[in-house]
Amino acid sequence: MSVSIAPAATVSQEAESFLRLCAEGLGWDRERHERRRAAVLDELARTGTYRHTPAELVLGAKLAWRNHTRCIGKLYWKTLVVRDCRRLHHPDTIAAALTTHLVRAHNGGAIRPIITVFPPDTPAVPGPRIVSPQLVRYAGHEHPDGTRRGDPANTGLTRLARELGWRGEGGDFDRLPVLIRDSRGRLTRHDLPRDACPDVPITHPVHPWFAELGLRWYSCPTVSDMRLEIGGVTYPAAPFTGWYVGTEVGTRNFADRDRYDLLPEIARRLGLDTGDDRTLWKDRALTELNVAVLTSYERAGVRMLDHHTIAGHFHRYVQARRRAGEEVHADWSWIIPPTAASTTPVFHDSYDPAVVSPNFYR
Repeated sequence: MSVSIAPAATVSQEAESFLRLCAEGLGWDRERHERRRAAVLDELARTGTYRHTPAELVLGAKLAWRNHTRCIGKLYWKTLVVRDCRRLHHPDTIAAALTTHLVRAHNGGAIRPIITVFPPDTPAVPGPRIVSPQLVRYAGHEHPDGTRRGDPANTGLTRLARELGWRGEGGDFDRLPVLIRDSRGRLTRHDLPRDACPDVPITHPVHPWFAELGLRWYSCPTVSDMRLEIGGVTYPAAPFTGWYVGTEVGTRNFADRDRYDLLPEIARRLGLDTGDDRTLWKDRALTELNVAVLTSYERAGVRMLDHHTIAGHFHRYVQARRRAGEEVHADWSWIIPPTAASTTPVFHDSYDPAVVSPNFYR
């Protein structure tokens, strides 16, 4: 139930393709399909766009998740909670809706997939945009003496927040405000409550010194700078929350050299020989770092999956789709985990990387 859209496709062509998906997914008979098709084409001719019904919006958002080639969590696409906030335009009301989004997504630690959809782009006026790549991000500080603190991935966003009057505390896990650009192009900053998406302190079940590192990470990721496209209509602000896979935090956020780069310090505290890569000190330190992340989230009661479990879930999803005679669209390089990739079933498979609609785009 997905349709490839040629680059030159018109909005009306994309709309008609999506309505065929609606007929199948929402159980329309031919008469209802033709009625809706005629109404949409008439609205397009008069206004240059059209408005999705609530049911169409829900189906489109779910299909966009299922179609996105870089997501390994597709098994759960039907469980997505879709919040229709298309009536909200003012940055303050959008920020309030984002707080509600985080609270509902966190769900007391039982993270649930949720998307909040704000007004679309129209020929008359663009929709609002969330400039922040995620609703929760830690600042990347550049101090006058040349030292750096925090997450280097967010130095540009930190500079932008400072231009809007934000200062922060200058630490490694200093939460940034959310930056929103309204339909008139005005950029504003908004501080969301920390308890809407609490931090998880990172400790280790065997090594007590891990707590001395002062590490923490927020409970769940909410991607907020991707546009949702459904049937030729673009929703530039549609933040999406899922749960973390442990390696996203342990292997990438904490261990990447251009992020927190923690492996040398962890290896030192483990007493490993870092003078030669053949000692596999990076592998051993990385394993302990991922153990710390997974056990910390479990201890905090926050849902997080390990990379072996989520790869198994994706493999089940793929096999079910193929048994139904359907193609699976996925980017292999994004599906394989960054740790122990060859030990998972996804490493030994291949997928169609074609991008189909509905979908999310940067």
